Amino acid sequence: MNKYLTNLSKIALGALAITAVACSQNNNSATAPVKNDSTAVNSPVTGKEKIVFVNSDSLSEKYVYFKDIKAKLEAKAKKAQNDLQAKGQAFQREVAEAEQKLGTMSASERQATEERLARKQQELAQLNQNASSSLAQDEATEFNTMYNTITDYLKKHAEEKGYQFVLTYSKTNPAVIYADPKLDVTKEVVAALNKEYAAKKGTDKK
Repeated sequence: MNKYLTNLSKIALGALAITAVACSQNNNSATAPVKNDSTAVNSPVTGKEKIVFVNSDSLSEKYVYFKDIKAKLEAKAKKAQNDLQAKGQAFQREVAEAEQKLGTMSASERQATEERLARKQQELAQLNQNASSSLAQDEATEFNTMYNTITDYLKKHAEEKGYQFVLTYSKTNPAVIYADPKLDVTKEVVAALNKEYAAKKGTDKK
């Protein structure tokens, strides 16, 4: 089960490594149409570029939604691990007690005890498998939702700015070998995503 804790960042970065493509509404214009974007902050991009990129390493580090998902999944994994550990320790105690009584048991009692303990061992193994499957499903669902949130925003943002392509860049998954820093829109994207997420959290609490 620990593999689900150690693979959280890899899963997120793997999702973000998929290229998000957004076509401009007006490809024939030499200067991209720029709408007022209250969620954006100052960016080195001039507005003429048709291809920009988002640093997925920075995005996963600074996007509050990602941090919340990571904390939520880690808490679930820790709880499941603690529950299984408690059940496992109880089973071990039960086995130890049965071993101490083997000398006083009849053949039929010994057989019944062995069968009962074997069933409990199988149940524990099934619980562990179910918990692992549940955590994997939770991770897939949470990160898929986050990825959709990011790509939906990037498509909207690209249309507003006139970008034809929004690429991702990551040192751990360098699909792009080099990217001009002037084309980096990560800062404004993170700021906008965090603003949208904060508003959503505020609405959900009401």
